[in-house]
Order: sequence, then C-alpha cells, then structure tokens
Amino acid sequence: MNRTLARFNLYGFLKNQQYYDYFLLLALRQMGLSYFMIGLLIAFREIMINIMEVPSGAIADLCGRRKAMIFSFVSYIISFAIFGLTGISAMEGRLSQHALLPLLCLAMIFFAIGDAFRTGTHKAMIFSWLNLQGRNDEATKVYGYTRSWSKTGSAVSVVLASVLVFTTSNYIYVFFFAIIPYILNIINFMGYPKEVDQNIVKGVAIRAIMRHLKESLIVSVRKASLRRLICESMGFEGFFKASKDYLQPILKAAALPVTAALFVGLQLTDEQKSVVLIGPVYFVLFVLSAMASRNAHRFVGKPGREDRAARMLWGMIAAVFLALLPAAYLGVHWIMITVFVALYIIQNLWRPVLISRFNAHSDEAKGATILSIESQAKSCSTMIIAPVLGLTIDLARDHGIGISEFWPIGILGALIAIPFFLTAGGYVKKVD
Repeated sequence: MNRTLARFNLYGFLKNQQYYDYFLLLALRQMGLSYFMIGLLIAFREIMINIMEVPSGAIADLCGRRKAMIFSFVSYIISFAIFGLTGISAMEGRLSQHALLPLLCLAMIFFAIGDAFRTGTHKAMIFSWLNLQGRNDEATKVYGYTRSWSKTGSAVSVVLASVLVFTTSNYIYVFFFAIIPYILNIINFMGYPKEVDQNIVKGVAIRAIMRHLKESLIVSVRKASLRRLICESMGFEGFFKASKDYLQPILKAAALPVTAALFVGLQLTDEQKSVVLIGPVYFVLFVLSAMASRNAHRFVGKPGREDRAARMLWGMIAAVFLALLPAAYLGVHWIMITVFVALYIIQNLWRPVLISRFNAHSDEAKGATILSIESQAKSCSTMIIAPVLGLTIDLARDHGIGISEFWPIGILGALIAIPFFLTAGGYVKKVD
C-alpha cells in the first residue's frame, strides 16, 4: 500500500477511537440532564461549530491543512479533559446544575473547534493527493476505503470502551482514555507529505481569508448542483447526527431483560448491564459500516452514476424511518435496534457518494472551504433538529404516548426523507 494512503487510513483508525461516543448520551443523562437539555447542549455545540467553520476551511486552504489538523486534535484533547473532569465532579456531587452546564458548554466549544478544523480539511487533503497522482476517477473508491478504516477503528474502540465501562462501572473515564490515540494522530500528521497543503500563503491576511471564503460561498449558492447537495446533507446528515445517539438508551432498555435472564444472581450496575448490548451491537454495526464504506464505489457502479445511487439511498432512508415509527410506538426493541443499524450502514454508503458528488462539482482549490460550508450547513440543521427532537421525546415520555418514547424519530425522519426521494432525479449536471 502507498505510504501516504497508509497514513490516511491510520488517521481514520485513530480518529475513531472515540471511546466516549457510545455512552455520551447515557453519560449526560447520568449527570441529570433531560433529553431536551441534551438537545440544547448539542445545539450549542452545532452553533459553535458554525461559528468556527466560517474561517476554518479557508485557513486550512491558505495556511496549511496539516497545521489545521494538528490544531484540531489539540482542541479535541482539551475538550475530552474538560468532559472527564466535569463528569467526575458531577457524579461526586461537587457540581450543581448551574455550574455543570457552563463547563459542559466549555467542553463543547473546544470540541466544536476540533470539529470545525477537521471536517472538510482531511477530505480536501485526500482529493488534493488524488489530483496530484492523476487518480481523480477513484475518489469514491479511495475515500470509501479510508472511511472503512475509520469504521474498523470504531469497531475496535467500542470493544475497548465496553471493557472500560464494565470494569469501572463509570461512563466518564472513557473521555480520558480517548486522549491517547488523539496524541498518536498528531504524530501521524507530522509525516503527511507537504503537497497536500496545496498553495500555502505565508503571512496571509484576514482579508484574503474572507475573500476566499466569500468566493467559495458564492459558488455554493449560485451553482444549482452544489445547492442541492448542501440541502441533501442538511436533510440526512443533519438529522442523523441529531438522532443517532438515541440508540444508546434503546440498547440500555433492551439490555435489562437480557441481563436478568443471562446473569441470574449477579449484582450488576446499570452501567454494566448497558454494556451487554451496547458493546456487541455497536461492534457489529461498525463492522457492517466499514464494509459499506469500502464497497460504496460498487454500489455506485460506473463513475458518474452517483446521483442515481443517491436517489436509491433516499428511498432506503424513507423506508427505515417509516419502519421505526410503529416499532418505537409499540416498544419492539429488536426492530428499533435493527433500524438504527440499517441507518448507520446507509450513512456509510451515503457519505462517500455525497463527498464524491461534491468533488465532481467544486473547484479543487476551494475544496476544503466548500466542504466546510457543507459541514456548516449540516450543523445548522442539527442545531435546529436536536432540541426539537429531544423535546418531543420528553413530551412523549412524560405524557405516556407510546410504549417507547422514541417514536418521534420515525416521524421527523420520514418527513425529511420522503420529499428528497420524490424530487431526486436528473437534477445534477456537470455544468450549471
């Protein structure tokens, strides 16, 4: 394997050692937050990502993408440390709710900085390298392959995270362990080839950054194909990001009768019981997601058929959300879990296809900026959806509507997916 591709793959593997991710919503619930408050916290994170996204892509394009990635991971590490220290203090009763929320918001600010300087930047580095190698026609294949390494990393990390939670009976410590692979990734970035930085402008002025951003934003708004792609990202990616973590309480609820039957006589904590299903389900989910990403180019078929594949994916998305609605209302956990696994698999087919479509319709020199605009739009969508979704779930639970309170996910998801499926077709042309 090419050494640069190996580093790209290693980045994805280490980046997805996110041991906290599989227990984040449960950890916040353990701290005493309602689903609505969790939604507001997620919305705050997305607001901060939006703010940070404004200059991040342009800075990466003009000042150096490798430096932007290193800065991103330093910010992540600070965020993990704040989450961990705050969580432990809250569990020990040394923090009131009034003090807890500002500290969690501070952690989210650093997380947002990390996300803003990472999203779009690494993809642009991959596409720059492909362009230099004369391999642009392999964009879906190469990005899907590197993404499969990310999902392989997720499969490994969920096993490690489950062991950590089971042995410590604590959701918080995983934040500290996540710092280690992120330090290793910073070392990995130092070995990236200089050419992935594109044309660095030394001593770049703020005016140049804003002009670069403005030019990219104008292209994104005026070009019909890019407008459509950004709206699609807001629709599926935005909602997926707001809803995906609700799999955690569903798995925890489903694990209670399973552990009662399998571990008769053993005194297990709720945290240990949750691991019984969270670990295996997420492991299978990420293995299947890795396979989906690796074979996304096969799903597309011949180059240039990404739009047809996207329409098929929208149909699949609408179908699974429609299946979730009655299953969640009636509390059929195995169907709910299956639907979320299907959504993860679809998302890992969807993402390489979407990124390849962006690459085909944007100027390579503005690659990181346009992808940052896409990420910013996705964050706007999540920012709106997360509190609304959390509030409707709280209302369903408080008023006893349905056996399980998570059925609003099915309604909102279907309302977003069906219009995109019905309007998909020959809307993207190579020249607008």
